[in-house]
Amino acid sequence: MATEKTASIPAYTILGVLLFAGLCGLGYQLAQSALQIKQLERTVEVKGLSEREVKADIAIWPITFSIADNDLSALYQSIQEKNTSVLEFLKNNGFTADEASVSAPSVVDKQAREYGNTSANARYRYTASSTITVYSSQVDKVRDTMIKIVELGQQGIPIAGDSYNTQFIYSKLNEIKPAMIEEATKSAREAANKFAKDSDSTLGKIKRANQGTFSIENRDAGTAHIKKVRVVSKVEYYLSD
Repeated sequence: MATEKTASIPAYTILGVLLFAGLCGLGYQLAQSALQIKQLERTVEVKGLSEREVKADIAIWPITFSIADNDLSALYQSIQEKNTSVLEFLKNNGFTADEASVSAPSVVDKQAREYGNTSANARYRYTASSTITVYSSQVDKVRDTMIKIVELGQQGIPIAGDSYNTQFIYSKLNEIKPAMIEEATKSAREAANKFAKDSDSTLGKIKRANQGTFSIENRDAGTAHIKKVRVVSKVEYYLSD
């Protein structure tokens, strides 16, 4: 008589199934717990502002003049003489030789142009411009001397209008950055405390913070030597009941 064999499931298979089920259950519980924690997490994001007015500490002042002549040698001679007069003017007003630099002159020969016919009616064949640039930390002295530039005109040196396009630069930002960041962060915390108080909550620790970008602009068009430095910090705080 044949004996029937009963098929049996290996123990390791059963163990694997149970282990898999357990892991799935644990994963579900962890996911639910994380979701509940996330729902309970409350934060507030605020901005803090810090602004300061500072004086520029560097001035870049281009002094440009233009002349014309029909004799090229005379033109270059005139450029040299006028450059010397401008440098002497700067020296008399308290600037050193290191603070003034002379650029190579730009000379145009109107008869050498390959376009237009204006050269035939031009009074002078050659025109030239020369620029002497003052780069100085004596910002107030530059501003005072700019007013006296008419003295060069009285000497027959026609100063171009772009000579008044002076740049004023503030180069000491790193010196005031730490204090301004601290001030912006304090401002943000004050705003966060006000929000927490209004919502019957308690302000917690910082979750994340963004320092923000510093900007330097002229205070207004008439006082380019006065700069407005500004930074906005973003800070996110935890809230609790």
